[in-house]
Amino acid sequence: MTRILIIEDEPPLARALATNLRVRGYDVDAAGSGEAGLRLAADRPPDLVLLDLGLPGIDGIEVLHGLRGWSSVPVIVLSARGAQHDKIEALDSGADDYVAKPFAMGELLARIRAALRRATLGDEVALVETDDFVIDVAARKARRDDAEVHLTPTEWRIVELLVRHPGKLVSQRMLLQEVWGPSYEDETHYLRVYLAQIRRKLEPMPGAPRYFVTEAGMGYRFEP
Repeated sequence: MTRILIIEDEPPLARALATNLRVRGYDVDAAGSGEAGLRLAADRPPDLVLLDLGLPGIDGIEVLHGLRGWSSVPVIVLSARGAQHDKIEALDSGADDYVAKPFAMGELLARIRAALRRATLGDEVALVETDDFVIDVAARKARRDDAEVHLTPTEWRIVELLVRHPGKLVSQRMLLQEVWGPSYEDETHYLRVYLAQIRRKLEPMPGAPRYFVTEAGMGYRFEP
């Protein structure tokens, strides 16, 4: 049975979440503080974590750092903090998704299912096949219309990072740090230039990208 850990300090919301999840067949643990959540995660490793940012004691960002020190479990942040910088900080700290309160239960359940699907795929993607192109991660090759597509080393690093996390929003900061290094984390125009080149080479309609999608001001997502 899939186990979900809820780390939420609002008892009514925690109870509502737990009830909805249990009805749908999930095993649920709940904690009302960051410290209790980390203890539960260590004692009963979950398959997914729903994490509030505004917790008593250590806050949600500190919990994320704590989890990411030893676990790659999918984490969906639930927060009343709707500011873009809060979302970016959560994603940069290792969150897989971010849902602003208040939210519709149907949307949250869909995001949970998507996060669990991505987790079962893992990061070791060997071959990515879409209706329009194929990315052979192991061979570091791309093909479109039965012809090899030449990607520069920088383009390849961006593509590889995105396709290894299908459906997951990868922040601008993470892409810049991974591809160019820590001193380039503010050079967002680099990403705009290189994503445009990647889309011209792989997307059927570069002006309306289907696969390499921009999340304005936040990052990019590969949708297989």
